[in-house]
Amino acid sequence: MINFKNFILNINLKRLLLLFFLLFIYTLFCAFSYVNAVSSDIQNAVFRLHVIANSDSIEDQNLKYIVRDNILNYMNTISKDVNSKEEIIALINKNISTFKEIAQETIYENGYTYPVEVKIGKFAFPTKSYGDISLPSGIYDALRIEIGDAKGQNWWCVMFPPLCFVDVTSGVVPEESKSVIKDNVSEEEYSLISKDSSDMTFKFKIVEMFQNIGVKLAQI
Repeated sequence: MINFKNFILNINLKRLLLLFFLLFIYTLFCAFSYVNAVSSDIQNAVFRLHVIANSDSIEDQNLKYIVRDNILNYMNTISKDVNSKEEIIALINKNISTFKEIAQETIYENGYTYPVEVKIGKFAFPTKSYGDISLPSGIYDALRIEIGDAKGQNWWCVMFPPLCFVDVTSGVVPEESKSVIKDNVSEEEYSLISKDSSDMTFKFKIVEMFQNIGVKLAQI
């Protein structure tokens, strides 16, 4: 009789464990599906700028910022009428040689002989905040500028929507830039990246966790 009861208990325990396992798999699948959909929409809505210094020396880091400023100043002069990510990518592709020319001349003018590489592609980015907008880590389309050995600290910003000149001290993104983001993502996705919606922090952390895993796998 005791053996029969133990047998029944073992069966029930196995069923319970199986149920918990299936529930875990289902939850994981739902979370992955959510993260994949949200991340894709957010990544498809923005185009970023990535500038990498030659090294972490003070001189090389200062040079990185000068190159950045000159690149952004040129970008502002040619992108006033740009209304979509596709347009800005096409515009940069059309003027890619000019971007490289500006970066290289800036390097020479400041007394350095580093070569420079300028390319458009998909690159890994960490989680980054621009005022009251935060973008989760992930693989984003970007204009990448590599100075010299490109072994120094990076500088990131968003070229579209234009967030490169956001005043981080005030912590506020211009309404015009927010409107562009809203037009390209769902209401929930905008709430996810906007600090106006504190109730979305948990979901942002989930997206961030999965995306960090994806970025690490992509870099292997």
